[in-house]
Amino acid sequence: MLDVALVFLVKSVNAYLASRTGSSLGEVEPSRIVDDGGKWAIKEDHLGAAIINVEEERLFKAQLPETTLVNGRQLVVEPELKLNLHVLFAANFRQYDQALRYVSYVLMYFQSNPVFTPRDSPGLDERIEKLSLELQSLTYEQLNQVWAFVGGKQLPSVVYKVRMVALQDRTPAVGVPVTRIDAQVHGR
Repeated sequence: MLDVALVFLVKSVNAYLASRTGSSLGEVEPSRIVDDGGKWAIKEDHLGAAIINVEEERLFKAQLPETTLVNGRQLVVEPELKLNLHVLFAANFRQYDQALRYVSYVLMYFQSNPVFTPRDSPGLDERIEKLSLELQSLTYEQLNQVWAFVGGKQLPSVVYKVRMVALQDRTPAVGVPVTRIDAQVHGR
C-alpha cells in the first residue's frame, strides 16, 4: 500500500506539471535519492520522490480485532495499521533556478490539493480512505540529518507528511469459538 500511495502522488504531481509546463521536463519519479555508489539516483532535470520515514498513527488506532462467526468458525481480523509517511521531493537539475521552479510547482500543487479521497480523485486506490498532505518545516539541524541519512549533498527539496495510509491483512485468523466456560471456586 505504501507503493500505491507514493505512485498516486507522483502521477498527480506529474499531471499538474504537464499542465503547467507543457513538457515532460522535470517529471517526478518514485526513486531513491542516492544509489549505492553515492551518486544521484534521480535522473538529471527530474524530481525524485522517496519515502524517508514511516510512522504509526497511534491517535486513531483501533485496539481490538474484529471477530465474526462463519460456519461455526471464529474469524479474527486484526485492526488496521494506520501510517503516516514522510515523503521527500528533491529536484536534480543542472540549473539551480529550474530546480527551485519545480520545487515551487510541487508546493503550489499540494497547497491547492492538500487532501485526496477516492471520491474526488478517481486515480486513488479504493483501499485508501484518504490522503492528507502537510508541509513539514524542518530546522537546519533536521535538514542536515535528513540529507546525511539519505547519503547525499543537499538538493532543493521539500518534505511532506502524508496522513493516513492504512494497511490491513484481510486474511483472517481462523479458530474455534469459545462455546463453554467452566469455573470452579474452592474455599479455604
